[in-house]
Amino acid sequence: MDQTAARAITNLMAKGTQIHGFDVIETLGHGARSTIYAVRAKDGQVFALKHVIKREDADQRFLDQAQTEHDVAHQLDHPILRKSLRLIRGRRLIRTNEIVVLMEMVDGHTLEQANLSDTTQISRLCQQVALGLGAMHEAGFIHADIKPNNILVTDDGHAKIIDFGQSCSAGTVKERIQGTPDYIAPEQVLRREMTAQTDVFNLGATMYWLLTNKHVPTLFPKGEPGLSFKTDDACAPPRDLNPQVPPALSSLVMKCIQTDPTDRPESMARIHDWLDIAISQIRRGA
Repeated sequence: MDQTAARAITNLMAKGTQIHGFDVIETLGHGARSTIYAVRAKDGQVFALKHVIKREDADQRFLDQAQTEHDVAHQLDHPILRKSLRLIRGRRLIRTNEIVVLMEMVDGHTLEQANLSDTTQISRLCQQVALGLGAMHEAGFIHADIKPNNILVTDDGHAKIIDFGQSCSAGTVKERIQGTPDYIAPEQVLRREMTAQTDVFNLGATMYWLLTNKHVPTLFPKGEPGLSFKTDDACAPPRDLNPQVPPALSSLVMKCIQTDPTDRPESMARIHDWLDIAISQIRRGA
């Protein structure tokens, strides 16, 4: 059975069923060993529910990521960051074989699905993402997987950061490479310390794709871990590929994706302010 057919059957089976006492309304999406549903509680409230199932020993990391997602998001309270409300463990004998993460429901689409072309709208959404990430950093956490698919655009036009499964405390050195290849920072591939500048790179790579529909070369897909590269030699500035991109925005993106974390903007507040300059340039037709 192909993946499309399997998902269609999952969607059909989900409607009208219950998961740990929550009525399934519809299937919202699928991930590795996980499915996200819209569910209704007994009091009528609607939530998003991530259901992760362990089918073999190698799937333990997906349970671990679901646990991390809840542990981090439950501690955060910011309108740009999706809140995790509750974690439920399912057990077979004495071992956990499933995890349910109950989250706030967000109506919208990912930036990957939105197909935006207006540079002002892109800039404003990225400003909101910077505010949300800044709040994470102040709380001592790094998201570590910012990409278009992990940013929702709500029906009323606001950004919402989701999926904290790879998040970690600032200063963490991970045992294995984690991240999305087309957006991953060099220090993630080289397994070095994770800092706020890691999210800066991820956001910069995200902005590059939004503005050019092309990916930043990273160490993961085109190089081998341990090899250095110069971003400014590896890819053209966004303005060279899209003349609608103002100079300030193009410069910001290139600054964010520098190889050395110390060469990137020092904070999300700095990125937010830099985007203000870019929006002013757009208005003036620069």
